Amino acid sequence: MTNDDTQQSAPELIRAWPGSAFPLGATYDGTGTNFSLFSEVAERVDLCLIDRDGRETCVELTEVDGHIWHCYLFGVTPGQRYGFRVHGPYEPENGLRCDPSKLLLDPYGKAFDGEFDGHPSLHSYDLDDPTKRNTENSLGHTMTTVVINPYFDWGNDRAPRHEYHNTVIYEAHVKGMTATHPDIPAEMRGTYAGMTHPAIIDYLTDLGVTAIELMPVHQFMQDQRLIDMGLRNYWGYNSFGFLAPHNEYAFAAKPGDAVSEFKAMVKAFHDANIEVILDVVYNHTAEGNHMGPTIGFRGIDNQAYYRLVEGDEQHYMDYTGTGNTLNVRHPHSLQLIMDSLRYWVLDMHVDGFRFDLASALARGLHDVDRLSSFFDLVQQDPVVSQVKLIAEPWDVGEGGYQVGNFPPLWTEWNGQFRDTVRDFWRGEPATLGEFASRLTGSSDLYENTGRRPTASINFVTAHDGFTLNDLVSYNEKHNDANGEDGNDGESHNRSWNCGVEGPTDDPDVLRLRHRQRRNMLATLILSQGTPMIAHGDEIARTQGGNNNVYCQDNEIAWMNWDLDEGKESLLEFTRTLVRLRRDHPVFRRRRFFGTVLRDDEDPQDIGWFSPDGSEMTHKDWDSGFGKSLAVYLNGEGIHEPDERGQRIVDDSFLLLFNAHHEPIEFSLLGPEYAQSWEVVLDTADHLEERTGELGSDESITVADRGTIVLRKVS
Repeated sequence: MTNDDTQQSAPELIRAWPGSAFPLGATYDGTGTNFSLFSEVAERVDLCLIDRDGRETCVELTEVDGHIWHCYLFGVTPGQRYGFRVHGPYEPENGLRCDPSKLLLDPYGKAFDGEFDGHPSLHSYDLDDPTKRNTENSLGHTMTTVVINPYFDWGNDRAPRHEYHNTVIYEAHVKGMTATHPDIPAEMRGTYAGMTHPAIIDYLTDLGVTAIELMPVHQFMQDQRLIDMGLRNYWGYNSFGFLAPHNEYAFAAKPGDAVSEFKAMVKAFHDANIEVILDVVYNHTAEGNHMGPTIGFRGIDNQAYYRLVEGDEQHYMDYTGTGNTLNVRHPHSLQLIMDSLRYWVLDMHVDGFRFDLASALARGLHDVDRLSSFFDLVQQDPVVSQVKLIAEPWDVGEGGYQVGNFPPLWTEWNGQFRDTVRDFWRGEPATLGEFASRLTGSSDLYENTGRRPTASINFVTAHDGFTLNDLVSYNEKHNDANGEDGNDGESHNRSWNCGVEGPTDDPDVLRLRHRQRRNMLATLILSQGTPMIAHGDEIARTQGGNNNVYCQDNEIAWMNWDLDEGKESLLEFTRTLVRLRRDHPVFRRRRFFGTVLRDDEDPQDIGWFSPDGSEMTHKDWDSGFGKSLAVYLNGEGIHEPDERGQRIVDDSFLLLFNAHHEPIEFSLLGPEYAQSWEVVLDTADHLEERTGELGSDESITVADRGTIVLRKVS
């Protein structure tokens, strides 16, 4: 077969008008569709229309402006499936991989149909002999791009626009949240429509969530390796469609319906005053390394879209651990990312983004550059700069760990918060000063860059790693189900099983695990910064010790909505914490403690005390014991104004932390701080025993590995 055998000539009834170079992609205007594709290396580009029977009709694009190939086809309407064939040099050793035998997906596609079936034709080389070309036609074995209807009735939709200090983020998976929920109709589970069901909306509202952060919903590819193992790409960090919602999460069956369903989901969340944040993966694509399939970018313009190894252009730079890295040094790759971000804000109404492996986007040559072109464009963009921007501030390349080093517009997943909180509560020595810093917003990481405590996205667990329940139930990962002989997933989890590995009936171990879950949730939600709860942690979701469920699209990873008494208790405890944070601005300050110059008459905003009630000294902070601490938050010492410029006055609180394996008695602060206190929270579940007020001359016992929160009464 020759390359020309893969196409048909356009019949006379299809006449291509010149159309426009912009916008890129397929744009339906009510009467027809404009098609536009960038390729600097192409010598010829064919637009291929695919009918319902899989037959192909190709139209040569003869209009080219600035390496953008385009046409307008009258009468082509939403639902039309299409792809491109790009003719040009195939010289892998020089980084050139044009291959017209492959039907290529539109990088600007807004919807996709079909599936990749693993056929050898998806590759441009012979699988048995990689030195030989494979020019089999990939049509019928690859997905196709779909023209969408861009029109949607948004009604009175308005973005909630919660300020960061008022934000509580809930990281969730579209399918995992809904796959087993008994109140959601079976046919709606695992879909965008399922996420809009009152069972989910009401649950999140009752929990006090203000933003849901969805794990990847950009169109992604199922890895053939996983399929061959009987597994699936559950997490979705394998994107190729940066403007398209993943079609497998659509309830309806028609191509393109995922777009309207996604919009309806966003609208429903906005009606509930909940923002929608997307976990986006712009650092790489699903085409993998030099042995991967040719489904789009690689065959359109390999050099423009990917970082190639200098002097060895057959291979790809891999800062992501996935085989390739997007070439953000090229203007059209940068344009694709920015166009995608604007599309999701303007057309899909999302409220922000969490950038996976964001350090990879900041690499100029090799080093991470916080002033890179990508950050410059984001800073200057009138749309993207106004939404929530959250960085996962690391990648797998050298020097990729960049917590605290992103520009002022950005917030960051604070990996140091996660590590410190885990270490403190499992009893690691010499963590007290670090713990205090994380509790107060990590000023050591963010203050010098002009940012505020809310730049710290605080988390103890996330999708990647142990759940909160497993963090206190396993010392070691148990990833046998992943089929990688336990070599995948993080080995250093800073976890502690409380004495028994995995499930147990030991009542003492179970009580301790229950307390440890509460300790970490209390620390997370009552710390300064922006808290993020991993879905299911509030109901003790377990993955059976698997800390890398990227390939487990099953009950191992899904939410289990069968709640026993213990899970219901933890859920109510979490609700109580979120309400406490919401009702008291002393827990969600906009500025760091001690950053406003005070007159001698102004009250101090925070105080640090030892269990005996004395103020902490340098010796106390450096103590090898370092497992107990009292923190006084002065509600009358908040020096920043509220949203209307008025002074903020709140209740005062005393937080008592004991990470020691034995109970510790804490003396309450003297009358200069309060006359009496009341207990509002006790992670040891003794709240019902703490009735009545406590005088300032009294003491209170904090259980081994326990937390107590007291409120000033008078």
